[in-house]
Amino acid sequence: MGLLDFLGGAEPGGRPGERAPDFSLPDAEGKSFRLSERRGKTPVVLYFYPKDDTPGCTREACGFRDQYEDFVRLGAEVVGVSSDSSASHQRFAAKHRLPFTLLADEGGAVRKLYGVPANLGGLIPGRVTFVIDRDGVVRHVLNSQLDAKRHVAESLASLGKQASE
Repeated sequence: MGLLDFLGGAEPGGRPGERAPDFSLPDAEGKSFRLSERRGKTPVVLYFYPKDDTPGCTREACGFRDQYEDFVRLGAEVVGVSSDSSASHQRFAAKHRLPFTLLADEGGAVRKLYGVPANLGGLIPGRVTFVIDRDGVVRHVLNSQLDAKRHVAESLASLGKQASE
């Protein structure tokens, strides 16, 4: 693993133009979330983050929260994924008033399915955001471990571009 991997320069799987892999994971309430149920209905901003209640992840989640109405106006659903449990997600969402879905990928299977890299020799799960259109196709991917707020701005820009097409 090189410096670019740590800084976010390495490209994860699920490249733009490819169909987003389907999956099912429990949300903070323990209810099943299946990506394919959104196909044909709504774009999805699927963001993978390392851990609940850590400084960078809290900044990122609160960034999505603070811009949430912009995502709603663009018809998109925001979904966060980490290896934390549903109970941890429930506490994290309540503490920071997060209005969007958090999914528990406790075994890391969906992270692997999307090719989200780990950083620092596998010690820190990567921070990668996928913007998926209504048809279930990946339209934009951002891999940036250190610039958590950039994920929100680039997601909104990608959705805005899709809306104008």
